Amino acid sequence: MAFYSEDDKADDYLFKIVLIGDSAVGKSNLLARFARDEFYPNSKSTIGVEFQTQKLDINGKEIKAQIWDTAGQERFRAVTSAYYRGAVGALLVYDISRRQTFDSIGKWLNELHTHSDMNVVTILVGNKSDLKDAREVPTAEGKSLAEAQGLFFMETSALDSSNVAAAFQTVVKEIYSILSRKVMISQELNKPVAPELGNRKTVVLKGDGNQEGSAGTRKGCCSS
Repeated sequence: MAFYSEDDKADDYLFKIVLIGDSAVGKSNLLARFARDEFYPNSKSTIGVEFQTQKLDINGKEIKAQIWDTAGQERFRAVTSAYYRGAVGALLVYDISRRQTFDSIGKWLNELHTHSDMNVVTILVGNKSDLKDAREVPTAEGKSLAEAQGLFFMETSALDSSNVAAAFQTVVKEIYSILSRKVMISQELNKPVAPELGNRKTVVLKGDGNQEGSAGTRKGCCSS
């Protein structure tokens, strides 16, 4: 798991976070709502890959979240390796009104673990919580799956903004928490945090022991 600093300031980190899940679950609108406070009711499927950088203040430190969004259709799988490379966080999104998007979660988790670090901080997101009358996936079922997979869990609505910022912030705060613990341990052991690579610094993290997720006890960030 790598954490990048855009310059030599220890308090200026760039975290790569990926949005994954089936097509039309609302990934692009989650990003639009979080980054620009916008919503597109007639948005079309994303073609290729795009990303946006959003600044967050975590414990007085400026954190930059570079959030990547790509289409869920199988024909875009060619972007997979580059898309996941260097990711330290992930929002795994399904649509609460479409059961099949929830049934695909296992497939997306396998792909995430295949192409990225096993310890990527991941939150399971049940999007479109505003569609109460069309719900096909109970909240308890999403929470149960998250607990079983060691993931954070939250239901969101890009339409009315419910929990959108909180979902992204949960991931970023957990990444920063892991980073802070590793830096503290390294300082206590009087060891350098990481080698310098050009003008960037990379901190490589390994999995911790048990951590508390929003849905209960978690086995590392993303262990199954």
